Amino acid sequence: MNRFFDIKHKDNVCGARCGVLHLPHGDVSTPVFMPVGTNGTVKAITKDELLQIGFEIILSNTYHLYLRPGRDIIKQAGSLHDFMSWEKNILTDSGGFQIFSLSKLRTITEEGAKFRSHIDGSTHFFTPENVVDIQCCLNSDIQMQLDVCSPFGTSYAEAAKALEITDNWLKRSKQQWIEHSSDGYTGKLFGIVQGNFYKDLRKFSAEKVIEADTPGIAIGGLSVGEQAEVFNEYLNWTASLLPQDKPRYVMGIGTPDYILNAIENGIDMFDCVLPTRVARNGLVLTSAGPLSLKKQDNEFDFSPLDAECDCSVCKTYSRAYLRHLFKANEILFSMLATKHNLFFLHNLILQSRYAIEENRFTNFKKEFLEKYYAD
Repeated sequence: MNRFFDIKHKDNVCGARCGVLHLPHGDVSTPVFMPVGTNGTVKAITKDELLQIGFEIILSNTYHLYLRPGRDIIKQAGSLHDFMSWEKNILTDSGGFQIFSLSKLRTITEEGAKFRSHIDGSTHFFTPENVVDIQCCLNSDIQMQLDVCSPFGTSYAEAAKALEITDNWLKRSKQQWIEHSSDGYTGKLFGIVQGNFYKDLRKFSAEKVIEADTPGIAIGGLSVGEQAEVFNEYLNWTASLLPQDKPRYVMGIGTPDYILNAIENGIDMFDCVLPTRVARNGLVLTSAGPLSLKKQDNEFDFSPLDAECDCSVCKTYSRAYLRHLFKANEILFSMLATKHNLFFLHNLILQSRYAIEENRFTNFKKEFLEKYYAD
């Protein structure tokens, strides 16, 4: 039995499974969707509301928290948990994707990544070691290695070079993590599979991450500009290379089709800004598909957002009222739409777990998506 991750049940038709992550701030049931709290807060929702919905873990961003408010302030507060008054678990990404996004503001070498802050233009340098140091200072329950992410369309030679650096950085990250663990740090480190869209590179990367024997494994380098069918092909194929006894994490997926496909292929963890971002822009998720409250036909619609949803927003407010709030640019709209979207995704995960336990996940996925995309 793996002391960090226990698999409770596997669907007997597909690769979907239910499990439990044993983490410093409580157990986390899987599959699990993690709301994104980039700056130490999930936008437009309080931590108490997140707890009421049932979330046991959220994600924060090392790059952004390092730049603002800075590690010294968080360290003086005690930890990121103390700073944001969040009593459950926190996963922090390494900042690799943010550095990747700063293509004109960064330089990557074997030693690390030099970049200029998007806030004030100041110069900074991330290494695998100091990124582990920062995440240990935050007291992350799960932290990610620093990696090199490459966009869709990258040449084979460039992808191979990025993978070589990522593999070297993993070795250095693990050594630094081991040193912190010997000093009492209890968070877990995840290695990241890269390799762009070349199967031999992905296979090589998976082998190297498995060899490194980190507590968990993330599949990186997806959602970087590729088409949906390419994403699915490489997600499914990469997942098939990974060991069964470790939690698997795919970063940056937040729509029902991507989430359900990932679950079907044995992915345990995922996160995305999508449900909170689209909420602030007038789009809500419902069992009958995405609903744009911008549309005028909602103006006199006094039905709930989703008649099948049990969240407090659907129990209390009408589409007409919520559309009014959106058109009036009221802050309350973002708060209510965010709460509904996160409740919707959390409920989708709960339904998925029940379906896995009853060995009917494949049928559940088919029926859900047929209804969701019917229109």
